Amino acid sequence: MNEEKNGLGISKQLHSDPVSWVEKYADDLYRFAISRLRDEEVAKDLVQDTFLAALSQLSRFEGNSSEKTWLAAILKNKISDFYRKQASRGLNEIRQSETVQQDFFDLENGHWNALHAPGVFGLEINNPLLTKELSGILTACLKKLPPLWYSVFSMKHMDDLQSEKICMELKLTDSNFWVIMHRTKLNLRACLQKYLK
Repeated sequence: MNEEKNGLGISKQLHSDPVSWVEKYADDLYRFAISRLRDEEVAKDLVQDTFLAALSQLSRFEGNSSEKTWLAAILKNKISDFYRKQASRGLNEIRQSETVQQDFFDLENGHWNALHAPGVFGLEINNPLLTKELSGILTACLKKLPPLWYSVFSMKHMDDLQSEKICMELKLTDSNFWVIMHRTKLNLRACLQKYLK
């Protein structure tokens, strides 16, 4: 245990032991990272970067939260940095894909074109086997998304971040965000329908 004096000169015990971090927290941090990223190597690298950043900031750890919570917060920041880098590379994707899915909707009335209209999945909600299979299919469909789209979708629907925060983190305009979300949902719907027919 480390000891540190607070602003009043009173000693307090810091509940941090860097020697045990890998053993205690690496698996949980990796699981969290891989659930947000699609690349095992990137997830491993970010967990390692988290430990290094925490070690360099250890003197600033005040023990107001658990060690695990503190490390998870650092990892979330590392993941946001990764998303930000992906976003800067992905702005060209937005421009290049402007015409990719224009045929989904009728330009006059805004309704689905018959060819691309959503179909009924026909799944039994209470069937655990089908739910597990759907989860696997959804994961496969998410892996097919471009990195920027995946970043925006996971930040919105997995991390439950507000759209304003995502735009700020990834340096996107509001309209770019909604275009990406719209296209992501269209792609996921098409992918799911392909596998569930």
